[in-house]
Amino acid sequence: MSASANKRVVLSLVAIVAFMGAMGLAAVPFYNWFCSVTGYGGTTAVASSGQAGEILDQTMSIRFDASKERDMPWSFKPVQREMEIRIGEVGLAFYEAHNPTDRVVAGTASYNVTPHTAGEFFTKIDCFCFTEQILQPGETVQMPVTFYVDPEIVNDRDGKFVKSITLSYTFYETDLPSEQASLEQTVDDTTNSAVN
Repeated sequence: MSASANKRVVLSLVAIVAFMGAMGLAAVPFYNWFCSVTGYGGTTAVASSGQAGEILDQTMSIRFDASKERDMPWSFKPVQREMEIRIGEVGLAFYEAHNPTDRVVAGTASYNVTPHTAGEFFTKIDCFCFTEQILQPGETVQMPVTFYVDPEIVNDRDGKFVKSITLSYTFYETDLPSEQASLEQTVDDTTNSAVN
């Protein structure tokens, strides 16, 4: 094999590896976009306003579930485990988080709904999961989620058989924002110098 043929093979392999790497990096944002648009995998829809449209006489049971990453120090639970709402009616539920540590802890929640076929019909208006949450040492908060079940669920081939939807959240510890981390470091430095 000639040097130019070897060079072509090497360049082709490098191009393939670069292409595969680029596709790997693009896969996660594309998947997240796809799920949020279609409701696939239990991803919910997000509404910009509180208007659900028509409110039906049919009801839906909404169950609430909470979990946390293994190393997340908070306690985290739904305030109520279940509620019954009319389809199209705006519902309000709360989750409670408590930071039992002696340090500030930041967290972010991921979420999904089951059954997955209900994802595109379960619409959040406002949710604590849209932003990072920061709890001070010993702080307990109740965090709201406002939602509705789109009336179109009753016309969907699979959705019309759904009688109960479970909304699940998992909290993960995240790095403190830089300004909060700087403040924490200043407090720690002041405390350490006062002790010494």
